[in-house]
Amino acid sequence: MVQASAPGKLFIAGEYAVVTHAHPAILVAVNQFITVTVEKAEEEGSIHSSLNGGLPIPWTRQNGKLYIDERENPFFYITQAVKYTEQYIQEKNKELEFFHLSVESELDNAKGKKYGLGSSGAVTVATIKALLKFYDLEMTSELVYKLAALAHLSVNSNGSFGDIAASSYTGWIAYACFNRQWVLEQEENMSITELVALPWPDLMIKQLQVPQKLKLLIGWTGSPASTTHLVDKVNHKRGTLEGFFPIFLRKSKTCVNALIDAFETGDVEAIKIGINRNRQLLQRLAQQTGVKIETELLSKLVRIAEKFGGSGKSSGAGGGDCGIVLIEEDKDLTSLLADWRKAGIQPLPLEVFYEKK
Repeated sequence: MVQASAPGKLFIAGEYAVVTHAHPAILVAVNQFITVTVEKAEEEGSIHSSLNGGLPIPWTRQNGKLYIDERENPFFYITQAVKYTEQYIQEKNKELEFFHLSVESELDNAKGKKYGLGSSGAVTVATIKALLKFYDLEMTSELVYKLAALAHLSVNSNGSFGDIAASSYTGWIAYACFNRQWVLEQEENMSITELVALPWPDLMIKQLQVPQKLKLLIGWTGSPASTTHLVDKVNHKRGTLEGFFPIFLRKSKTCVNALIDAFETGDVEAIKIGINRNRQLLQRLAQQTGVKIETELLSKLVRIAEKFGGSGKSSGAGGGDCGIVLIEEDKDLTSLLADWRKAGIQPLPLEVFYEKK
């Protein structure tokens, strides 16, 4: 039996623009996890998850590949992760085995409501890590990221794969998505092993140093939101906003690159200014598209933070879920959090997670 975990994530800046390749974002991995256990089985395997009421779903193989009757499959990301990882494993001349795979998640609350911490990315990463361990293969953050990205590409994900990068690399990261079309074209003509060994055009994943006195606060609005749905709504508007979108993308790239520089130089004031600028860009995007990114409660979260000297914004696609605040640790954080609670915002006691390499 082997186990592997992957952390959840939060976007700090660069949302919506990051879906376009070569446009950067900043993310952070947090210490809430999805854990995958893989145990050897005979003749037939199963997938079982706390995300699905704990009912096991049986699987077998057809033509050497994992097969589940799609009418019984709530685990698309898991099964695609298995398929791509097993293809890589076969290319390493390992014989495939049957196994029971189980998933436990901390990325929602006791009532099953999601916090918006990126469960689809984390479960994909944890599954791949567990399988590589099960088959006793070496793994790197880059390999795990690329296998997970291929799995998500195969289900036509409209995301940026930034959640996968944060779960794979952990800590604070600067990220820009690869050129999807290039990867899809290469996949037609080469093995998975060859593809993951190549540099992918426009892909950037680098870890950031954060000023010691800077504190990340996370507030949950109690209202889960669908990233896929919100990104779809914005994408549907792109064709009718040809005058706006190139400007939004250019300004987002400039803003996030300045933020990355501010992190690397430890300039706390410039970081806070960058967060404010990125919030304003997302507000303009919301006005142009009619998509509600910053809800009333997220606006209140930011206003309260600003009262105490912090800078905040929605995190991820918005529409609910979490807001983030960056603030010096010597500010009156106790009063800030108390005001959040009075306003109906739940502070999440999360810390940045760094995996020991």
